[in-house]
Amino acid sequence: MKTTLARWFDSDIGYSFRTSPVAMAAAAIAFVCVFCSVFAGWVAPHNPFDLATLELSDSRLPPAWSAEGSRKYLLGTDDQGRDILSALVYGARISLVVGLASVLLSVLVGVALGLLAGFRGGWIDGLLMRLCDVMLSFPAILVALLIAGVGRALFPNAHESLAFGVLIISISLTGWVQYARTVRGSTLVERNKEYVQAARVTGVSSLRIMRKHVLPNVLGPVLVLATIQVATAIITEATLSFLGVGAPPTSPSLGTLIRVGNDYLFSGEWWITVFPGAMLVLIALSVNLLGDWLRDALNPRLR
Repeated sequence: MKTTLARWFDSDIGYSFRTSPVAMAAAAIAFVCVFCSVFAGWVAPHNPFDLATLELSDSRLPPAWSAEGSRKYLLGTDDQGRDILSALVYGARISLVVGLASVLLSVLVGVALGLLAGFRGGWIDGLLMRLCDVMLSFPAILVALLIAGVGRALFPNAHESLAFGVLIISISLTGWVQYARTVRGSTLVERNKEYVQAARVTGVSSLRIMRKHVLPNVLGPVLVLATIQVATAIITEATLSFLGVGAPPTSPSLGTLIRVGNDYLFSGEWWITVFPGAMLVLIALSVNLLGDWLRDALNPRLR
């Protein structure tokens, strides 16, 4: 009997993946980034946030291939003597966790409200869609900046978990709108089909129809949108951290590392900001390429 993975590779989507070098390369890069982030404690050569191991005498060392570099620090060190490579691994973990968590929250809220609006219609549909219009009238980054800034002001001495929670909510506050509008449009089409009408005639409740019948048929566009939105959420988190209202300073993300290195960019220590910036671009690019492939693979007209 074939395993689930083997059946997936034999499917149309698996064939599309095997025959797309761009998708395979993007998946490999994304897998390496996620693997290194999850197992940062074993992959990173140093713990950049352990103050007992930091040596200020090793601060601002260039990469190992430079004349003044050290083989101990492959990508050099920052102003506090932290290993850049290790900081990238730990920083990417924070960026990925915040990005994935914010997208997951946006999907849960957006899909639920989109299903409700599309299936019930009437004043519920009108109210939720007007709310979406209001949310879309504000730039997403400004809304996230406002919520994150207010959260920091209200809880200046909050624990890191609360700070990350505020950050995730601030990114998700506008992210759910696209899912709600997408699911609502698909639900309007599905609710008038024969299988939904048959379920209604047999006495199936509306909640069960939405959950068992309509939801599985509208998840395709949601999956594609969520894949692409992961990269957007990571960039938004990096932007907030760069502006100083994102991840806590004690647990810096890629955006925080870029902000720290920006102070030394024009003094010759280019590696402090270039490598975190390149890591951020690499993660966002790989996720976007995977999203583009998934969109084409799920839409037979684009194959």
